Amino acid sequence: MTLTPPVRDDADGPTRRFTETGHLVLPGLLPDDLLRRLLPEVDHWVDRGLRERSIASSLAPDRHGPPPLVELEMPAHAELLTFAPLLERIAALMGGPFVHHHLHSVRQGPDTEGKPWHHDREPHDGDHADLLMVHALHYPAGLDATMGHLAVLPGSHRERAGKTARAHLGTSVLPGETVIADLPPGSTVLLDSALFHARRAVPHRGAGRDRYFIDASYCQVGGRWRPAKPHWRDTLRRARRLGLGGDRWPDLFDERHFTEYRAG
Repeated sequence: MTLTPPVRDDADGPTRRFTETGHLVLPGLLPDDLLRRLLPEVDHWVDRGLRERSIASSLAPDRHGPPPLVELEMPAHAELLTFAPLLERIAALMGGPFVHHHLHSVRQGPDTEGKPWHHDREPHDGDHADLLMVHALHYPAGLDATMGHLAVLPGSHRERAGKTARAHLGTSVLPGETVIADLPPGSTVLLDSALFHARRAVPHRGAGRDRYFIDASYCQVGGRWRPAKPHWRDTLRRARRLGLGGDRWPDLFDERHFTEYRAG
């Protein structure tokens, strides 16, 4: 398989590139000090069963209630979520204020299955279809040939299609796709959340390294967005209680930018 070089940031207009392709690669964005603290937190989140508890709380909220810990309550994850160079870049793409939507953290082993083509944009109740939702895909340990690859379909964010409109294609190679398979530790890929993308399993399963992956998303202010989890209000309250975002990002954890949660 031929790997198409990803579109990378440059001085000539990353916002234009993002608008055209729907993605932006930021190699080595995260500093080493943050990475040294981030990786053990991901291990703690996974190995102590906290991730499974969070999933259970989302699937059966009446039975489990809010999880005892959410990702943004871990110090390095909170720092990542509000990392100034990241938020400044997102603000430039948004062209205005934005709100935090969700934060997911996982360590994926070499045997992890691929994930079919999909997009992650949530609906909102505003009148403006062009309101932007951005996913920041963080790879604290980088990406290499021993890990699952990220495939994106440039330009597909301009379609009006359901999240699973290409799921029947599995993780198959599509014309015009870009494959991102080689990134240094601490790299981030920004996606327009409406961009179709897939995760491909490594060709030789079981022989690779763990793939550390943290997914954070942000929504442009202007419509009320559908929240990601049933305990979303509790998560935003915890963030405000911790003082995350501060005065510089007043809308970042504001509940008024969301509708009620609806499963499915």
